[in-house]
Amino acid sequence: MAKQTPIKKNQGKDINKIPISSKVLQQQTKLEEFFVDELKDVYWAEKHLTKALPKMKKAATSKELAKAFKNHLAVTKTHIIRLEQVFELMGKKPQTKKCDAMEGISKECDSIIADTGKGTFIRDAALIFGAQKVEHYEIATYGTLAQFASNLGREDIADILHQTLEEEKETDKNLTVLALAHINADAQSEVDE
Repeated sequence: MAKQTPIKKNQGKDINKIPISSKVLQQQTKLEEFFVDELKDVYWAEKHLTKALPKMKKAATSKELAKAFKNHLAVTKTHIIRLEQVFELMGKKPQTKKCDAMEGISKECDSIIADTGKGTFIRDAALIFGAQKVEHYEIATYGTLAQFASNLGREDIADILHQTLEEEKETDKNLTVLALAHINADAQSEVDE
């Protein structure tokens, strides 16, 4: 059996007075800078989504899908408010930075609408496909940002971001249920005329 080395006690030193290397502080600062930069990115993405969702709602064939887009628009507005709270907690002014990923997914959704026939279920299936790409992007973003907030010791912010993360997961799940309930089957049965 290997001999265990006894753990030395702090010997009366105040743990808060133990010097932290400037390199560690610099890394934390860089993580915080990156975190705030990515908050700006997702803030732009959520604001952009408030413009894209009404178009998707209007393009939907099924009333259920149109309602899902309408409901998600209301939830997205809540996400924007939460992000503004996070900026405030960070002591930062809410600012946007163009999100290339959301812009690309949004353009893809516009193409889906242009490339599918009005009033068809193939359009609805394709809209769900595009909407789930949005959700998966947001799930990845909010999950990572929540983890970064925890790494920065900001559990208050991590909790806010986790709320949004869970709502994004729920939206993704609801879209899957809608697709499987009938939209994909209805799209399968459509034929070219």
